[in-house]
Amino acid sequence: MWIVREIVAAFFGLCAGGITAGGIFTLISTINVIPRLAEKTTTKKSIMLYETMIVWGGAIGSLISLTNFQFRFPSIAAKIILAVYATFSGVFVGCLATALAETLNTIPIFFRRAKLTKGLGYVILAVAIGKALGNILQFNKGWIL
Repeated sequence: MWIVREIVAAFFGLCAGGITAGGIFTLISTINVIPRLAEKTTTKKSIMLYETMIVWGGAIGSLISLTNFQFRFPSIAAKIILAVYATFSGVFVGCLATALAETLNTIPIFFRRAKLTKGLGYVILAVAIGKALGNILQFNKGWIL
């Protein structure tokens, strides 16, 4: 009887994961993160490569997550690899959040309601510095939420 329960749980888990992944890829394509990054870096001809790498990254990340596969690296190499991964992940999440905020026009609405006419650059800089310092503290101190 337990095997049926496990099969049903696996089925619903895979269905929920597929729906979530579809939603994330829809969000990424709707707010045009990849074309915007390609335009800013003048690499429009590589958009298909970028999109393919995102799909492969999601698929490989899901497989690693499902199998509990662990990489074994020496301590210093592990920290360097983790720092590089965290940097690229942070850049991508930041671009995604910025594109979503631009799409929803949240920044102009906030500035209008707060009656701010100057200092947009300082606000963005303060948010970026705060986020960077928080990530550095989490990385160095090993803080996990």
